[in-house]
Amino acid sequence: MAGRPVHTFEVVRTEQITPHLTRVVLGGDGFDTFTPNDSTDAYVKIIFVADSVDVAALPQPLTQDSFKTLPPERQPPVRTYTVRRVDAERREIAIDFVVHGEHGVAGPWANSAVPGQPAYLMGPSGAYAPDPAADWHLLAGDEAAVPAISVALEALPDNAIGQVFIEVAGPDDEIELKAPPGVDIMWIYRGGRADLVAEEAAGDHAPLIEAVKGAAWLPGQVQVFIHGEAQTVMHNLRPYIRKERGVDAKWASSISGYWRRGRTEETFRQWKAELAKAEQANS
Repeated sequence: MAGRPVHTFEVVRTEQITPHLTRVVLGGDGFDTFTPNDSTDAYVKIIFVADSVDVAALPQPLTQDSFKTLPPERQPPVRTYTVRRVDAERREIAIDFVVHGEHGVAGPWANSAVPGQPAYLMGPSGAYAPDPAADWHLLAGDEAAVPAISVALEALPDNAIGQVFIEVAGPDDEIELKAPPGVDIMWIYRGGRADLVAEEAAGDHAPLIEAVKGAAWLPGQVQVFIHGEAQTVMHNLRPYIRKERGVDAKWASSISGYWRRGRTEETFRQWKAELAKAEQANS
């Protein structure tokens, strides 16, 4: 049986970070096959398996293709999440989930997770890490990007210079971030849930866009990390960085959408593939 290996962890504990951010800490035997990487945007793909599925009865060793032996209606959804922290000594992985009540697949799972519950992961993958050769760093995103931004800030040297813009629903969604003294962090409020807020504060009108474009552009070579809602990032902030500011792809390689309003991850992946094909045709 081919396919990506699946690491079987179990829930150790959960922590409520903000009203809309839940941290799930995973442990168990998953570290027997899981190898952390050095990317600050390291991410895993989580397979959300229904309790009714007998995982032990699937083809072993467990891979992504093992689940393809199930009938289509029973094949589990897969979602991508940033690894917030890896503690190799304790053999634990922390993953932060944006939660909006019973909306979606991953959020409700995180909110209801209990110790001992299995969790099935693939990965990790990732490619971004702060480059010490950069004169300054620009990081921006919404709630979905907070874990990766948090890890990146912790990886910066003490003398780093930078600007960080994070769009959230409101003040209750702010968290304490560890960053060098020369890095300014700005929280931007949109006034509601990212998936439900009015069009005047989303997509092409997201307040994150104005915050980034209106900020002072620092001298020297910038390294950019921007992730969040796809319309905001791909159709607004990426053109601003690459075309208007002329930042070379080497220094702006980590700009992409993590999600898109009105789409599941499955249809979002299809949308991204179509977008990439169109961009290639126009290049």
